[in-house]
Amino acid sequence: MSDQRRSTLLAIALLLLLFGGGAWLALSQMLDRPMPLLPGGDRIAVVPVRGVIGASSAPLNALRHYRRQDRVRGLVLEIRSPGGTVGASQALHREVRAFREDDRPVVAWIGDVGASGGYYTAVAADSIFSLPGSITGSIGVIMQFPDARGLLEKAGLRVEIVKSGEHKDAGSALRPLDESDREVFQTLVDDTYGQFLDAVAEGRGLPRDSIRVLADGRVYSGERAARIGLIDGIDDLPGAIDAAGRMAGLGEDPATVRPNRRRPDWTDLLLEGPGGLVGRAARAWLGTSGPEGASLSSPRLMYLWR
Repeated sequence: MSDQRRSTLLAIALLLLLFGGGAWLALSQMLDRPMPLLPGGDRIAVVPVRGVIGASSAPLNALRHYRRQDRVRGLVLEIRSPGGTVGASQALHREVRAFREDDRPVVAWIGDVGASGGYYTAVAADSIFSLPGSITGSIGVIMQFPDARGLLEKAGLRVEIVKSGEHKDAGSALRPLDESDREVFQTLVDDTYGQFLDAVAEGRGLPRDSIRVLADGRVYSGERAARIGLIDGIDDLPGAIDAAGRMAGLGEDPATVRPNRRRPDWTDLLLEGPGGLVGRAARAWLGTSGPEGASLSSPRLMYLWR
């Protein structure tokens, strides 16, 4: 083969490699999720759980993706969240437990805050670490019921309600809670609070009664949480990654992979969900608040530190 032909073939191969790599990166950003890993050795996946849980499905999608990757031998949850909705927190918890079923270790690391639903997610891991001044705990459930009657009266508005049952509009901002309403919602809160206690007791290997003593909604520093058994120890994020590497048999300073973070474009700023300009304007006009646009007339069960 002549040198000219060899050079031509090499140039074509390099162009194909560059084109393929560029297409892979572009597609991963368009889909806002991690793509199949490039050829390489085993590694630890680092999945961020940031902000209010429930406002984004990105962490859940990343966990499901990495669970299908054989070369991902362990997982680190980088938690910086005050919690969120009960359902979304429980979905993350279940997905972490499913990852562990394949005998792959999971380490949770708490940054500035990993409270309530953030802590609920963490207790599904094999080990939990935080900084000494991290905020964690807040084991409990909250529902809030705004009362908009005074505002409507000032605006000269009245709302007529037709309902199929006594409690169909319970929790509405258009009328106060009565005692029977409070009983319904207290039962709901107590049920999901019990689920939180069960998750912590199982995840931390502690008696349920001892967890209940700590679970009055208060928050703890990372240092105190380590002393009372809510977490395993104090370390930074690189230390948590090293721990996951050792547990997975990859040693310290293992190779890692993280979800791609898609850069927002002008369509995101205008249209993308409740965070876009249009979404924020609609929430302001409708009087909505909270994750995923929970409205004043639809209170939500929250594992959330207020």
